[in-house]
Amino acid sequence: MTKKILVPIAPGTEEMEAITIIDVMVRAGFDVTVASADFDGELTMKASRGVTLTADCKLVDVADEEFDVIALPGGVGGAEIFRDSTLLVEMIRQHKYESKWLAAICAAPALVLQTHQLYPQALMTGHPSFKSHIPADLWRDKRVTIDINHKLITSQGPGSALEFAIEIIIALCGKEKAWQVAEPMVTLPTLHYHKMGKQHD
Repeated sequence: MTKKILVPIAPGTEEMEAITIIDVMVRAGFDVTVASADFDGELTMKASRGVTLTADCKLVDVADEEFDVIALPGGVGGAEIFRDSTLLVEMIRQHKYESKWLAAICAAPALVLQTHQLYPQALMTGHPSFKSHIPADLWRDKRVTIDINHKLITSQGPGSALEFAIEIIIALCGKEKAWQVAEPMVTLPTLHYHKMGKQHD
């Protein structure tokens, strides 16, 4: 069965993170829905660096659908809108209750997950500038942190977005599928060769 991925976006979303997540999920053959969390319901919006992003639909249009992963891009402005969206926060709560994977990068772990205590015991990372927002015993100084027990994947920023997206594929479909997606993209360093059984030349 095709995996379903929800990628919310909002004005101020970090475009590199959003586009990388969307692109890699599409390459994996997943069914990707890009939903606008904009409070005015606009589908087209300016991202954090001025790039125009366009959503497939409004978040409210898919609020009752089930997804295998909700993946939150960062960008302070976008993450603040996610934080203040009662609908999105409730969708995340329900998603967690159903023991499904949640992924968040950059400002989103601190501003969304920590603000609402959605994963109060989970190990996580985020953009280093938000380190103080996350309890010291839970913070991990890693580009990507996977907490298997809580089904949570977090990452630090635009530069780690590709690794972050590959880890989502691994969580859903395993390392072989991730390798099939990553190898043609020449993203070999993201795949932990020793785990994949591959060797460096």
